[in-house]
Amino acid sequence: MEGGSGNNSAPPSTTFDKSKVLDVKPLRTLVPVFPSSPQTPPFVCAPPSGPFPTGFTPFYPFNGPQPNPPDLNQQTHTPAPLRSFRAPCLMERCLEMGTQMVPLMPNKAPCGAAKKQDGDREVVNSVRMRFDALRRRLSRLEDPKESVSRADLKAGKILMKKGARTNARKRVGVVPGVEIGDIFFFRIEMLLVGLHAQSMAGIDCMVVRGEIEDLLAVSIVSSGGYDDEAEDKDVLIYSGHGGNVNSNKKDKQIADQKLERGNLAMERSLHRNNEVRVIRGMKDSISATAKVYVYDGLYRIQESWVEKGKSGCNIFKYKLLRLPGQPSAFAVWKSIQQWREGFSSRVGLILPDLTSGAESIPVSLVNDVDEEKGPAYFTYVATVKYIKPFKLMEPSYGCNCRSACAPGDLNCSCNRKNGGDFPYTANGVLVSRRPLVHECGPTCPCIPNCKNRVSQTGLKVRLEVFKTKDRGWGLRSWDPIRAGTFICEYSGEVIEKVKTRQDGEGEDDDYVFDTTRVYEPFKWNCEPGIVEEDNNDATEEYNIPSPLIISAKNVGNVARFMNHSCNPNVFWQPVAYEQNNESYVRIAFFALRHIPPMTELTYDYGTTRTDEADGNNALHGKKKCLCGSPRCRGHFG
Repeated sequence: MEGGSGNNSAPPSTTFDKSKVLDVKPLRTLVPVFPSSPQTPPFVCAPPSGPFPTGFTPFYPFNGPQPNPPDLNQQTHTPAPLRSFRAPCLMERCLEMGTQMVPLMPNKAPCGAAKKQDGDREVVNSVRMRFDALRRRLSRLEDPKESVSRADLKAGKILMKKGARTNARKRVGVVPGVEIGDIFFFRIEMLLVGLHAQSMAGIDCMVVRGEIEDLLAVSIVSSGGYDDEAEDKDVLIYSGHGGNVNSNKKDKQIADQKLERGNLAMERSLHRNNEVRVIRGMKDSISATAKVYVYDGLYRIQESWVEKGKSGCNIFKYKLLRLPGQPSAFAVWKSIQQWREGFSSRVGLILPDLTSGAESIPVSLVNDVDEEKGPAYFTYVATVKYIKPFKLMEPSYGCNCRSACAPGDLNCSCNRKNGGDFPYTANGVLVSRRPLVHECGPTCPCIPNCKNRVSQTGLKVRLEVFKTKDRGWGLRSWDPIRAGTFICEYSGEVIEKVKTRQDGEGEDDDYVFDTTRVYEPFKWNCEPGIVEEDNNDATEEYNIPSPLIISAKNVGNVARFMNHSCNPNVFWQPVAYEQNNESYVRIAFFALRHIPPMTELTYDYGTTRTDEADGNNALHGKKKCLCGSPRCRGHFG
């Protein structure tokens, strides 16, 4: 522009070469300079009410006329598009100038911190197992009298301080090592693996730098705190944050939401059309006060608008569509809800309860693969049958607790048998693997639902026996299972030895659990020294009074259907209790890590020791393994 008036125009007498580029610094780099010469008049800052210096024209609110207020009586019931509320968009200015958009530019991971910045499946599983082991340990150490128990936050803080995390670099889209359908019982877990970096806020965002600097949403958590519409498996209507519209505190003032922070990032992502990770939070079917978060995959924001919420204030709304071709996650949860309402919608249902009432929770039998009508006949029993119990070397008696056995109570003889460590948390989760867990027995006077009777109280999750594509019958759960949760015991008939495998006798070993087999070692407990206490480095090697072999060929329960895996999600733990001076050992199965619904439950069958011709004890695999794990040994049994 060549002419014009005002302070931004050049003086009439000034001439300059328009072809030269002026070296002008951004305003934020300039330092204000005030007159310092004694010949110049002093700098005057007029107060709002005056008096004003010569030549100054007051304006509102500095004693100037107030502009006419808008007409508030003009109302409309049509939801206003969010773009009419948004701040100036750098994206639109770019498009108007014809500038090409700059792709997202990930930051480079520092040298020597590759796994911390960019993980994989193995690293993610390791971080999550370390976190949960520490959380379980802290849960047991917490004072039960405390009104607020946040072992999860304490565990997360410790691991963050030690750098035990992965995917610390924020990113748009897929997080390495995190799979669609993964479940989380605490939001701090998602932070440790880089899925969602906000421990409280529902919208996680990042600044993308380049020729254009933008604030983008990378992930959101929809857990029912706002007016979300989250019942559709492929569409999510997500409410913005702020305004205290979800606050239960009466002293919190409810106001219109503002287009800032996460809300602004969602609007930017609408125009960028970038992928947004969606985590859906749902009630835990096992614990009414807890929530389970499931990673539902990648979505894109299709549109946005503003509408009146239940509180009467304006709320930002965003419609997100799930990208096609992704594995089912939230859709599985919706299907299970329908099955709970009635078995008529269950495809391939053979029996609604194959236990015939032997279990407190029914176990369905399903085949949606072929025409087979069920496994070979067997008698269902809920617990193991002993021909004769183990005889104790010394007399042993039950506890003398009159209510429930309490952690840290050394007057409880069952506590003393466990080395003074209570084996379970308050919600019945196993704290750590032990050589032998001692539970209260039938002769103990403590209440029937004492937390030290976890493996004796029956099934706690809804299980299903189903036909696999290539491994016969398998077992899975309708419910999400937290790491350390008791699943079932291995029931059947205790036998003295396994029959030698001969031609035509191959079926003899199909349903046998044998504690004398060799099992791959693994670490599940809290790391020694990470918690400042004594006796937290107990061994995880099992110590059973006598070898235990259980046959479930003719008599058994759901455990007989659990298939082998070289990378299992279930492990076994020997559990003992006394009755009339006789010890009974059971094999209890617990979740090794968090297990999403409808995921097959597997454990390591181990390998049998056989005497070779040279007299050495060697491992001998007898069956081909079809687990498909990267760690597959190729055989088992």
